[in-house]
Amino acid sequence: EGRARVGGIWAVGTTTVRALEAAARADRTVVAAEGWAELLILPGFSFRVVDRLITNFHLPRSTLLMLVAAFAGYDLTFAAYTAALERGYRFYSYCDAMVIV
Repeated sequence: EGRARVGGIWAVGTTTVRALEAAARADRTVVAAEGWAELLILPGFSFRVVDRLITNFHLPRSTLLMLVAAFAGYDLTFAAYTAALERGYRFYSYCDAMVIV
């Protein structure tokens, strides 16, 4: 299995997360598909495929931020955002990124 060989499945970006999770079967395999990924990921979502995420700091009150909160946990996500605001980090700008494992 690819997950064991590479130490988990990394997704680069929230669009990748949505595509992989939309194509995932219950047994955690991914099947090739074509079409729209009509999947809204919110806190409480059970991830089947993605183990790690690289993404940027998303704008407050966005569905992208809710996906990050679903992945990392609501409390941890908003604690990180509070710390970032206190330190003057910018959101949705070139070269802002975080790794969530």
